[in-house]
Order: sequence, then C-alpha cells, then structure tokens
Amino acid sequence: MWLHENKGKISVAFLCDLFKLSRPGYYGWLKKKDAPDKNALILSDIKEIRKKHPAYGVARLHKTLNKKLKKDKLPPVSYGRIYGICEAKGLLQKPRRPRGITQQNRAEQASEDLIQRDFTAEHPNKKWLGDITEISCKDGKLYTAGVFDCFDGAIVGLSMENHKRASLCSSAFKEAVNRYGKDNGLIFHSDRGSQYTSREFRRVLNGYNTRQSMGRTGSCYDNARMESFFATLKKELIYRIPVTTLTCKEVKRLIFRWIECEYNRDRLYSANEDSMPPLEKRAAYLEQVQAA
Repeated sequence: MWLHENKGKISVAFLCDLFKLSRPGYYGWLKKKDAPDKNALILSDIKEIRKKHPAYGVARLHKTLNKKLKKDKLPPVSYGRIYGICEAKGLLQKPRRPRGITQQNRAEQASEDLIQRDFTAEHPNKKWLGDITEISCKDGKLYTAGVFDCFDGAIVGLSMENHKRASLCSSAFKEAVNRYGKDNGLIFHSDRGSQYTSREFRRVLNGYNTRQSMGRTGSCYDNARMESFFATLKKELIYRIPVTTLTCKEVKRLIFRWIECEYNRDRLYSANEDSMPPLEKRAAYLEQVQAA
C-alpha cells in the first residue's frame, strides 16, 4: 500500500534495490509490458484451424499453418514456436489408445504374411488392409470393419453392423471393389481374427482372385497402418462425441460423414507427399496416368 501511494515519489533505483532487480531488466519489462503479443496472430490462426480440425496435433497444425502462410506469401513459423504457443495456452493433445477386439480361431489355418510390414504401394488397389473395431452406443455395440489402401491411406471400404460376424468384413471388402475396383495382383492383409480366417470370407477373396495375407498373433505392428487408422478415428471423432447417448444409427452416420468428408478428402495425411489427403493423392496419380 505504501509503495502504491508513493510510487511517484520514489526512484526506480530504490525499487530495484528493494526487490533485488536489475535496472536494465526492469526497463526491459516496462518496454514490453504494453507491447502487442507477437504470437496473437499465430494463436488466432491455430484456433481457426482447430475449429475445422479439432484433433490436429502440433505437427499437423504446423503443416497447415505454414501452407496458409505460404499462400499469403508470409514467412513460415517453426514447429517449436507452435509447440510453445500450444503448451502455454493449454492446446496440446492428450493421446488415448483403443484396444483391439478380434479373436483368433485356432481351428482355422492362418495365411502367410505377404506384406512383412511393408505398407507401401506403387499404385492404388495393390495392397489393402482390414480390421474391425467396436464402439459402445446407447442401444448396443456398433462394429465397424474398414478396408485401407496402402497407396494413399484412403478408406476404400466400410461396413457397420451390430454384430462382428464374417459377413461384416465381406461387405466391407465388396464395397471397396465396387467403388474403387481392384488390381489383378491385389493382396488383402489382416490379423488372424476368426472373421478373416472364416470360409465365408476366404470364398469372397477367392471369388475376386485376391491373395490373402495375415500378420502374427498378438503383433499389432504387423497391421500397423490399419490399427493407426482406427486409433485416429477414435481420437478425432469417437472420443469427442457422447457416443453412449447416441444410437448406433446416429453414430454410423457420424462415422460415415467423418471418413468420406474429413478423413479421405480434407485431413492432412503425413505419410503422403506434401501431406496430401488420401483421395487428393489418388486423383493426382490418376491424372498422371491419363496424361501418360
């Protein structure tokens, strides 16, 4: 109180000596105190990106923001600066990891691993991955089977039902073929879940002249990119909505919209060149093929 009432009557030197502060440091603080925040515009851009992509971490924020700055002919911003802003403003993401649900049928013989953790492909429809995930809804459990293309990371096939029988996986595979076609040497890779080792599913693959491949039991790395997709689906959509208060039909609609409108067409995919969204990379490839 005394200092406040007498602040105009005492010297800066006295205050600095009293509080053991350096005078250059005090004047530096005084100069910056009323200066505009140099990170205000970047923070505004980060918040704008997060409105559209709520689950973007620092890496994707960095790429998206620098694309915008490049378009506006402005200098890029470093990853460390964006990380520091997010840390200071409480905008860092907290990861959650989903667990798998597929169970091996030991009575059925597993197929050879033709992928050997090489999840790359020179063109679309050469290597597809498959898996199932489970989501608890208001009126029961929703099982989702996806088909993932290693070329561009696109989800080319999708099936969602209230059961996890082999027909769930068969429907997802058939949808992928009907929508995107297939390569003559197509490989379909999955874990050793009973749905994929079933006679029904193998008949479907044989009918489309597709070779089956399977990873080892209990090794998520043998189907890592498919596992990663479901982790992304849950992190960026499922964990952000009150699924237990929504019906399976409502959740199905949200998942379909997120995959088709957000993931396949708009979300940056770091495994692609220039982080192109999956179907953007596919379209660019098809244009090159047609031009040739």
